[in-house]
Amino acid sequence: MADQQHQLPRQYHEAVVHWQRHNFPDYPRLAEQWDSYFPKDEAFCLCARLQQHMPEQIEVGERAGQAKAIVPKELDPKAAEELLAIIRAQASTEFGSIQQHQATLARASDPQDQAWVLRVMAEELRHGYQMIHLLTSADWSPVTDTKPQDMVEEILSMKTGSHVLAAFNLEYDSFVDNVVFAAFIDRVGKYQLTMQRVNAYGPMAASMPPMLREEAFHLAAGVIPMRRWAEAAAKPDALITMDAMQRAVCKWFPRGLEMFGDERGGKTAVKLGLKDKTNRLAQDEYIAEVDRMLDDINQRYVRARFPRLSRDDADALYARVKAERGTIDGLSWEHDLLKLPHPAFFRRRGEHAFQMIGFGGETFDDVERYVAHVRDRLPEAYLASIDVKHWAELQHGVANGTVALENALKSMPRLARVGGACPCANSVRWVVDVEVPPNGANAGQETPLNP
Repeated sequence: MADQQHQLPRQYHEAVVHWQRHNFPDYPRLAEQWDSYFPKDEAFCLCARLQQHMPEQIEVGERAGQAKAIVPKELDPKAAEELLAIIRAQASTEFGSIQQHQATLARASDPQDQAWVLRVMAEELRHGYQMIHLLTSADWSPVTDTKPQDMVEEILSMKTGSHVLAAFNLEYDSFVDNVVFAAFIDRVGKYQLTMQRVNAYGPMAASMPPMLREEAFHLAAGVIPMRRWAEAAAKPDALITMDAMQRAVCKWFPRGLEMFGDERGGKTAVKLGLKDKTNRLAQDEYIAEVDRMLDDINQRYVRARFPRLSRDDADALYARVKAERGTIDGLSWEHDLLKLPHPAFFRRRGEHAFQMIGFGGETFDDVERYVAHVRDRLPEAYLASIDVKHWAELQHGVANGTVALENALKSMPRLARVGGACPCANSVRWVVDVEVPPNGANAGQETPLNP
């Protein structure tokens, strides 16, 4: 189906372009490399895209069968309020991921991998542009006193550490993060966009198919390099090992699960016609999908490690090792293959927040042992981050009773805004790194994409 393209009003378009110059300086390289790496694809467009000929009736919830809203005031007031929070959070994720990718983009060892991530970043810029279009092309005054220009300013002022969702507040340690993030976190994005194709607000629903088509490439930018790295890891001279990828999985998988919102929630979004699945249902489907993804990557590793085996025999060997959780012919489930942590491992939001559940689902009574257990599963460079330090302090506090779970849920390391403007005197604000005390004072509540 054809897409309808829109450009933001000049003041907002120029604000996004200005943001790009400061936060995404490699963007111009995409046009230079496009024909080399993506010769069959249509040239990139920084614009909002809305798919035409979408369903005109609400598809789920209490108002199913009624006409979809074309402007916010036609929505149920509660639905409009929840949707506005979703759009602002979605915008935060798009711009936030660019800031994360930019920091380690130049560290890619493969020019193709770098070009693919560069395209991912540009498409995330377009997705953020699309969310700004939704915020500025309609009147949201029935549910907010914030002016459109102030909503845009707030979004563009966010830096790594002050975004809405925790996954977008983690700095990358190496280009391994660029790839594993795409495989895991962009996959959550696919689920969020898919659920919102039925949205009771017509412009939001029409925004989803064009974004989903681009999201498919983002997943490939994560999975395909991981497959190649796994095959190379079967050789003794591998630079990116299975252990390095496993540690990155432990870093990103828990944060991806939290992007679905609390496992017990999401019913309101379905009731209001904003999404078609509850948080737990969507999360369970996501877990099953990433488990299949790791199966595929592991099979490729085993085939490369045992080249004399036929493909069927290599796959059968992998299946036996996975089923027995043991070691067969020198192939170890514990040490050689990629595994998903238990869904409660290293969690700070949702149903399992700050429960001392280990990688394999085991429980811990001693907080020191649990912190050490998590520490030993994470990338070494990540351990030096404010994020891990903050989590460890909260985990100790919750376990010892000195920090209430309610406060721990709200607390996150933040970057505080300070006065001043960017060097070219535009409206981009600069920020400095500070840490919020573990007791949650001055902490910001994380808003999940699923209310």
